[in-house]
Amino acid sequence: MFNLTDKVAIVTGASRGIGKTIAGTFAVSGAHVVCAARTTDSIQTVAKKINSNGDSASHTTCDISDKESFTSLVQTTVQDHGRLDILVNNAGVTRDALMMRMKEEDWDIVLDINLKGAYHGMKAAIRPMMKNRSGRIINITSIVGLTGNPGQANYAASKSGLIGMTKSVAKEVATRGITVNCIAPGWIKTDMTDELTAEAKQEFINRIPAGRIGTVDDIAFTALFLASDEANYITGQTITVDGGRIIN
Repeated sequence: MFNLTDKVAIVTGASRGIGKTIAGTFAVSGAHVVCAARTTDSIQTVAKKINSNGDSASHTTCDISDKESFTSLVQTTVQDHGRLDILVNNAGVTRDALMMRMKEEDWDIVLDINLKGAYHGMKAAIRPMMKNRSGRIINITSIVGLTGNPGQANYAASKSGLIGMTKSVAKEVATRGITVNCIAPGWIKTDMTDELTAEAKQEFINRIPAGRIGTVDDIAFTALFLASDEANYITGQTITVDGGRIIN
């Protein structure tokens, strides 16, 4: 089950955190993974590690907020590997500030990368997927896109917009064998959360019914399921992976 043998996947933001783990998980499951990020050194290291484990990966630099850059990534992937089966729109940024203090530049950066970047990728990926009459598009959103969060109006807007776009595109391509879904992580253990004080961590944990912080593996395994043939009747959905945080 959940075998991705002979599949070709693009994972953006694959140089660290959730994207890096998704790329590794897909590769272990048999896919060739095109690891994309803005920094050459970091993404090259990820691809080398995957290949050294006996799995298959390549790397490329890509600015997903730039239409030509993302379109070129998709086209090159299809040219080099003959197909594109899976696109994971994971890359994203934050520029937090209260609305009354938020700079327009910070609004634009977050929307251009988190939302418009996914638009560029989905638009480019749909054509080769339609040709194959199959495909999986997985957008990494956030529970903040469902609940909102003080100081993150731009981030929440981008992630909420991603959910709406996912539902709309899912309806457009469903008859072509393409599924489009979101994963909405809750609090996931990353380098950033490691910087929180013990008191702050405990306060967050007290609001999570599962009583623990999530891991990047929790997100990667959900992505693996959605990318697999076993998930071919699931589309237009947002799966929250948050230990129950959103219901508490």
